[in-house]
Amino acid sequence: MNKTVFKILVVFLLIFSSQIIVIAQEKRITRTEYIALYSDWAIREMKRTGIPASITVAQGCLESDDGNSWLAKEANNHFGIKCHTWEGEKVYKDDDAKDECFRKYKSAKDSFDDHGDFLLKTKRYSALFQLSSKDYKGWAKGLKEAGYATNPKYPALLIQIIEDNKLFEIDKGVRIQNEKNDSSKTKQRKKLGDIDNFAITSTGREIKLHNRIKFIISKSTDTPDAIAKELDMFTWELLRYNDLTNDSTLRNGQIIYIQPKRNKAEFGKETHIVKQGETLNSISQLYGIKLNKLITKNNLTLSYNVKAGDILNLRKRKLPVKK
Repeated sequence: MNKTVFKILVVFLLIFSSQIIVIAQEKRITRTEYIALYSDWAIREMKRTGIPASITVAQGCLESDDGNSWLAKEANNHFGIKCHTWEGEKVYKDDDAKDECFRKYKSAKDSFDDHGDFLLKTKRYSALFQLSSKDYKGWAKGLKEAGYATNPKYPALLIQIIEDNKLFEIDKGVRIQNEKNDSSKTKQRKKLGDIDNFAITSTGREIKLHNRIKFIISKSTDTPDAIAKELDMFTWELLRYNDLTNDSTLRNGQIIYIQPKRNKAEFGKETHIVKQGETLNSISQLYGIKLNKLITKNNLTLSYNVKAGDILNLRKRKLPVKK
């Protein structure tokens, strides 16, 4: 190989390498793009679980490096959730220790869904669900206290991401979209309405709040399938949240929760005196308390028929009678 050919080859390799670097840099997601991509999912999860959408997006930004981390790209894991009792696919990488096990998802959406389920089902995070879905500062501090991250600055980092990007707006139901055709590349914010009490369907149905749980009032023509479709939910979610079955018939004026009920009634509602015609299920719906928790707090069984005058505990568990 003569010197001329060698020089041409070197120049070609340098140009080719620089193009690869430019392409790689172009593929990096910006924080603005990440927020635009995933804020809708975070809002949906807030409606389902009560976790502030701002917290979900901020955690995604921080944990996944705005979707650019190895874990996000290789495993669709946007929240750094480790395996724990996970039975799905896994990946391994160094973290607090060498070769730690992390959950692997089929899609980024699965990661967002599992993030909500993980916080809901993990006991040490249960106290967080007593907070408002607009209290992003309380959630940020609570996540650290419950052990989500070891970094002592974790709450401050989340809060900074939220406030720098005005993510508290999505806690009110504001969708953030990336306006691709806008030469200024500014964000377009579309008001959907206040999450606590707003109409999101073509029929103008209101979503109300009780015991910090969102609910609607059913109509005579409603079915679980129709409500789920109208509210962009899965039917099984609606059935589970309301202790219903596939063949349940809805009554006009019935309370239908669109988020999981809580483990106890709101503060100040300690007991309930049963009225004629009430059932454990109707009392569970009335106070927004999970049916199984209501049964456990009163040492009852699911088949027990309450009677008018019975006094049920709504917050504290009834101690068994000593014999």
